[in-house]
Amino acid sequence: MRVRTFITALMLVAAVAIASGCQRKTEAKAKMEKRPFGKLADGRDASLYVLSNKNGIEAAITDFGAALVSFKVPDKNGKLGDVVLGFDSVDGYVTDSSFQGKIVGRYANRIAKGQFTLNGATYTLPTNDGPNHLHGGPTGIHKVLWQAKDVSTADAPALELTYASKDGDEGYPGNVSMKVTYTLTANNELKIDYLATTDKPTVINLTNHAYFNLAGQGDILKHQLKLSASKFTPVDATLIPTGELREVKGTPFDFTTATDIGARINQEDEQLKLGKGYDHNWVLDKTDASLTTAAQVYEPTTGRVLEVLTTEPGIQFYSGNFLDGTLKGKSNAVYAHRNGFCLETQHFPDSPNKPAFPSTVLNPGSEYKTTTIYKFSTRQ
Repeated sequence: MRVRTFITALMLVAAVAIASGCQRKTEAKAKMEKRPFGKLADGRDASLYVLSNKNGIEAAITDFGAALVSFKVPDKNGKLGDVVLGFDSVDGYVTDSSFQGKIVGRYANRIAKGQFTLNGATYTLPTNDGPNHLHGGPTGIHKVLWQAKDVSTADAPALELTYASKDGDEGYPGNVSMKVTYTLTANNELKIDYLATTDKPTVINLTNHAYFNLAGQGDILKHQLKLSASKFTPVDATLIPTGELREVKGTPFDFTTATDIGARINQEDEQLKLGKGYDHNWVLDKTDASLTTAAQVYEPTTGRVLEVLTTEPGIQFYSGNFLDGTLKGKSNAVYAHRNGFCLETQHFPDSPNKPAFPSTVLNPGSEYKTTTIYKFSTRQ
């Protein structure tokens, strides 16, 4: 009897051990892994940092341009898929002119005629979008190698990227220290924290320029978009805001209820013609810098849902109008017309020349500090 009891006890211990081992194998752990991503022309190495949470979701970021390279999230059946356009190595990001996944600045979006005046001094910036300055210029912070640091916690892998932009960089005043931190939370959120300081009065407006496609391929016209914005900033023929805050009600720009991106994109509307589709800033319905929902996108075939939360006052919705099939991305995928959309959280375009817009001036002793969250979920 004693022998039988002893054997039974051993069998129970073994069963518990096996079950425990199986559980350890199936449970994912939050972690960050550094991988090679290619070499720059000057011989420096670019790296890829892959953040994984306990749910198996992965976000990959490169230190070149602080770009979001991929974001693998499940569909309604649990199958992981990459929902961000991009390239397989740093080479694509070096030559790309569409700002794929990059952190852009010093000033995201457009500044009219590449000029602004601050405290009586006029600053001239390079023009790289017709007559205007766009996303910090041709060699802005999207074209530099950032310094990377692992700042992960036990539950949330996190990557801190820093860059020191010198006084006069692309025409901007002030030595500006920038820090961008990507954190992948256990709640399937990719949190982006921006921080900057300066030693001289300057203007700043940073954002991430990721192109999303929640289906993983094809055009984005059947994605359903909702924006928490009852006004937008109409533009002139060069896509510079006129200064007006126009009501979206009764226009193709009304996304206050979920609407297919393609439902009205080809309507006879002057603003749509100017942007060749949607390429406009929406004024978010908020009165302070609290973290609130700015946008929600739902893709019916996969059930994927993207929610964008931000502390910023505006969001640029861009429907990928200038993707024309000449750009080849990951695994030689061709990025054709409207194969991706951008939701760029921001201050308004051309704010340095529009005193009525929320100010983008940063002074010594103050901090530029904003947060944006991309949150993923699914529904049937």
